[in-house]
Amino acid sequence: MKGGVYLDAEVPQLVQQQFALVRAARGKRQRFPENVVEVVESAEAALQRQDPAQNLHAAEVVGPSRSSEGFRLYYLVRWLSE
Repeated sequence: MKGGVYLDAEVPQLVQQQFALVRAARGKRQRFPENVVEVVESAEAALQRQDPAQNLHAAEVVGPSRSSEGFRLYYLVRWLSE
């Protein structure tokens, strides 16, 4: 379990751990709506395209997961540039 999201090995296409660019101010926030997350193919691609001056950060995330309100969310595993 990561951030309240269970990873099911039998249905891996539902919620996956992946690399992404997150457009948000870094802070204590641990989950992000899908409209600020862009999934990329690798950690290297995320690191190459990040732009902290524009609040675009490379991260490893788990998702998407549907919230109780019906939103699709990604949960932060770690920032890649730490």
